[in-house]
Amino acid sequence: MRHRFGLSLIVAVVSLADASVLVADVSVPHVFAAHMVLQRDRALPVWGWAEPGEKVTVRLGEQSATAQAGNDGAWKVSLPAMGATTGLTMTVVGKNTLTFEDVAVGEVWVCSGQSNMAWGVGGSDNAKDEIAAANHPNIRLFKVPNVLAGFPQRDLNATWQRCSPETVGGFSAVGYFFGRKLNKDLDVPVGLIDSSWGGSLIEPWTPPAGFASVRELVGVSRQINMADPASEAHKARLTAYLGDLEKWIGTARQALSTEKELAPAPAYPNELNPLAGWGSPTAMYNAMIHPLVPYSIRGGIWYQGESNRLDAMLYAKKKEALVTGWRKVWGAKAEDFPFYWVQLAPFIYGGDSPDVLAKMWEAQAAATAIPNTGMAVINDIGNLKDIHPTNKQDVGLRLALIALANTYGKQGIVWSGPVYKSMEIEGDKIRLRFDHVGGGLASRDGKPLSWFEIMGEQTGYVPAKAEIDGDTVVVSSPEVKKAAAVRFAWRQDAVPNLMNKEGLPVSAFRAGTFPGDVNLARDIPQAKGYVPVYTLLIPDGANYASTPPDYVCDKHAEIKTPFDRIGYLLQLKKKDGALEQVFVSMDAFTKDASKIGVPCVATGTVFHQDVAKMTIVSNVKGVAQGEGIHGGIEFWASNYGPENKRNIPDASSKDFDFGDTGGTATAGYGSMQIHNHDAKATVFAFNRWGADGVCDLGIGNQPEKNPDWTFANNANQYVLKRLQVLVRPAK
Repeated sequence: MRHRFGLSLIVAVVSLADASVLVADVSVPHVFAAHMVLQRDRALPVWGWAEPGEKVTVRLGEQSATAQAGNDGAWKVSLPAMGATTGLTMTVVGKNTLTFEDVAVGEVWVCSGQSNMAWGVGGSDNAKDEIAAANHPNIRLFKVPNVLAGFPQRDLNATWQRCSPETVGGFSAVGYFFGRKLNKDLDVPVGLIDSSWGGSLIEPWTPPAGFASVRELVGVSRQINMADPASEAHKARLTAYLGDLEKWIGTARQALSTEKELAPAPAYPNELNPLAGWGSPTAMYNAMIHPLVPYSIRGGIWYQGESNRLDAMLYAKKKEALVTGWRKVWGAKAEDFPFYWVQLAPFIYGGDSPDVLAKMWEAQAAATAIPNTGMAVINDIGNLKDIHPTNKQDVGLRLALIALANTYGKQGIVWSGPVYKSMEIEGDKIRLRFDHVGGGLASRDGKPLSWFEIMGEQTGYVPAKAEIDGDTVVVSSPEVKKAAAVRFAWRQDAVPNLMNKEGLPVSAFRAGTFPGDVNLARDIPQAKGYVPVYTLLIPDGANYASTPPDYVCDKHAEIKTPFDRIGYLLQLKKKDGALEQVFVSMDAFTKDASKIGVPCVATGTVFHQDVAKMTIVSNVKGVAQGEGIHGGIEFWASNYGPENKRNIPDASSKDFDFGDTGGTATAGYGSMQIHNHDAKATVFAFNRWGADGVCDLGIGNQPEKNPDWTFANNANQYVLKRLQVLVRPAK
C-alpha cells in the first residue's frame, strides 16, 4: 500500500496548490498580525494571496506599495525601511481589507533549537517573580507550534502577543531574557519568534540549500533531492518504478487468467516518500521556519546539540549547513544575518564516553569560524544532574552581550570569556595565551585553577597544576619532564573555574602536538617499512558503543595502495615505572584499512580467526618473541564468553584466554586481543572499551585470573597508554 500512499500524497499536494488559486479574499501569513514587530532599517517585504490578477495595496503609516496577484494567486510588495517606532496600523486592501493595529518597528530575532531553547520562563530560576515583572509592552512574542512537513509550507498557525505576566510563562526563557536585555539597552521594540522543539536534531531545521552548500553533507542533499517530486532524480526513479509496476500488472493479468501464483507487487520506493518524519532532514524547517520567510529579521539565536552530541566535529559542518541555509533562504549576506548560539552545559550523559561532550564543545567552538557568528559559554551555570539547567537568565544575557557588541556596535562590552589563542612549550611547562581576557584572568571561586591536564612524551594526559601569570596560564605536572600538549575541561562533568574578571568562563579546548610516532626504523627494526594508520591515546574508560575512538592520528583514508602486513604497537607506562611495549605484526587479515583499528560498533568489525607469520618484539618479561609465529585475533564489539568453541589447543573453556567465544558487531564489552597460539599466551589485550567503567589493558598474560585481562579494570594505572596501528605497503 505504500505506493498508493506516495502517489495519493503527490496528488493531494498538487490539488491543494490548485485550490489556492481559487481563493478570492486577500490573505496574508499569520506572521502578519496585530502587535507584530517589523525589522527596523531594512526593506519590509509583505506577501500573501488573492484572486489571480487582483491588485493589492499595503499601507503602513505613511508608506504604501501595490502589487498584482499572479496566476497562482501569490503577491508580494516591499515597503521602504523605517526607523524604530510604535503605534502603527497596517492595512492590506484588495477586494477585502485586513487591518492590523499596534504594529511596532524594532529588532526581530528568531529563537530556535531544542528543549533548552523551548524551556519556558515558568521553569526558570525565580519564575514567579520573573513572570510577575514581565510587563514589557514593547517586547512582542510569537510562538510557533510544533509541526512537521515533508514539503515547504506557506503558513503556520500562530499570533503575536504583547509580553505580559499572562503571556510570558510558556515562552522561551532564553529568548525572553535575551530580548529583555536588548529592549532595555537599545530602547527599541523587540520581536521574538520562538520556533523550537524539545529533543530535536539539527537536521530537521536545515533547509535544502544548507545541505547542498556543505560538501560533507552531500549525501543528505541527494536524499532531499530524491524526495522532491519536482527533481529530475525523483521523476526518473518514479518512472522506473511505474515501468516495473506496469510489468507486474501485465503479469498479474496473466496470473489471473491462468490461475498461477503471483509475486507481490513492487514496493513503492521509500526514497520517494516525503521527508516528514521526526528526525527527517528539513521536516521542521518546512513547517516551522519556511512559512516565516522572507519576513524581515535581524538574525537568529540557537540552543541545540544535546541530540547531536555524538556527531563530534561533524556537528560543526551541520551548523555551517544550518546557518548558510537560513541565510540563503532569507536572501541575506553573512554580514547582514548574525547567528549566535549556546554551548551545551556540562551534564552526565549515562552511557556516553566521558569525552563525548567535550568533542561536541570543540565542534561548537569550531563553528564560530562561520562569519558573523558567536557562542555563549555556560559551563559555570549548568547542572550535572539536570539536562535543563534553570538559570536561563544568564544564558539569555550572554547571548545579548554578544549581539550588543557585534551586531549593534556597543562599545566597552566584554562579551566573551577568554578564548584559547596559542601555547608555548617551556621545557616541562606549557604557557597558554588567550583572547578576550577582559579585565584579566581569574579563578571564579578563588581556588586553584581546575580541570587542566598536560601530556608529555612519556605520559598520556595527567592532571596538571595551572597558575595565572598575567594574561597567561602556566600548566605543569611533576610527572611530565618534556611537555607536549594540554587540554582543559575535557570531560562531560567538568565545571572549571577559569574565567575573566567580568565573570565569563573559558570553553573546553585541547592544544599541542601529540608526541611524535616511534622511530620505527631505529627503535624496532622489525617494523621497517611500516606506515602509521591509527594512533590512539587509550582513555581510562571509554564507550565506543556510542561513539568511535578519538584517534589522534587517523590516516586510513590515505591508504590507497595494497598492504601485505598489519602491525600493532602498544606502549604502557606507570607513574614510576619504565616504558613497556610490544610490537606485533602479521600477514594482512583484511584489505580494508578502516577495519584494522579498534573493532567498534561504528566500523562493524568482527575478526575471530587465526593469523599467520606473526612477528613479536617486546621488552616485557615473559612475552615470547620471534618470527613466523602462529597466532589468532579476537576483535569484536560485543560481549563474549570463555567457551573454547573454536577448539584451539590448550585454550580453556573456564577462564578468559586465547580461546574465547563471542564475535558480533553489536554493542557490548568489547575485545581487541592478539594471541600467540604457539606459546599459549596473550600478546596484548585491550578490552571493556564498549561499556562503562575502567578499560582492561595488558601486555602478555595477566599474572593472575584471566590471562587475556578480561575484568582487569586496570587502565587507570598507566600514565601512558598508546596504541598505534600500522601497515606495510605491498611491494
